[in-house]
Amino acid sequence: MAFDLEGLRAAVAEHGVVTRVVIAAIRGSSPREVGAAMLVWKDGQSGTIGGGALEFQAAEAARTGRLGLSRHALGPELGQCCGGAVTLLTEVWDAARLEAIDGAVVARAVGGAAPAPLMVKRLLARARGQGVLPEAQLIGDWMVEPVLRPARQLWIWGAGHVGRALVDVLSPLPEIAITWVDTGVERFPDSIPAGVMPLPAARPADLVGYAPKEGEHLILTYSHELDLDLCNRLLRHDFAFAGLIGSATKWARFRSRLAALGHTPQQIGRITCPIGDPALGKHPASIAIGVAARLLSPAHSETTRKELSA
Repeated sequence: MAFDLEGLRAAVAEHGVVTRVVIAAIRGSSPREVGAAMLVWKDGQSGTIGGGALEFQAAEAARTGRLGLSRHALGPELGQCCGGAVTLLTEVWDAARLEAIDGAVVARAVGGAAPAPLMVKRLLARARGQGVLPEAQLIGDWMVEPVLRPARQLWIWGAGHVGRALVDVLSPLPEIAITWVDTGVERFPDSIPAGVMPLPAARPADLVGYAPKEGEHLILTYSHELDLDLCNRLLRHDFAFAGLIGSATKWARFRSRLAALGHTPQQIGRITCPIGDPALGKHPASIAIGVAARLLSPAHSETTRKELSA
């Protein structure tokens, strides 16, 4: 997990002062991992540290100004089934404090001005000198968290029913940055989730050249001709993953037409079609769930890694 700086900035801009509760350490089982955080303000909150009694009590403590470190035995204290214990760090953030963040790591003393331990200094030096970011962790009286940088660039081509369902399912995942493309502004919903960049373009396929080589793509426009153009251009541009919505019949026709455009069977085979899990059904939400499960599976990550290193 990482420090979602942009999300915190947006919350502070809207609410002025925001309390952030982060899991600083765990022992035994826990509903969330170290670095998982939620934001709390006077009449609302976002994010989650695992729900249940822990989250409820942490939100109430944040609203009443109980700051700093607190330790909770999940079973004896809160009656939760998890048998472990968590340490929470509760901090207040405002615009001035956010301005002081500089660099790819947020490291700060907890509840005072204790000097940074040698291990913290080494982690910061490694991040600056080698670009190696540390995991979120509590080291003595210091909390260290890497600033969130989405590791995956996902381009969704099409803002129809399936495209909207995919954005709804995938946009909450902090490791994925979504670029959403369609032919006009009117094709997008009025409300677009944070972290999703809509790109209306009269000729969407012209944007393929701006996608990163390590980008992942889901093609699901309203037009078979546009789908084919996108597949053709992506094969010439390169990508880590490309998935096309469609039936086996559609894909057979596309393979033939892509071959006529000069692509080899091996190249064409890099495109996945159909996408999703047919066993889940054809409802847009069902397709989105199946696609998301594939994108998040360890097998998919390993395949993508091999593609990038080939």
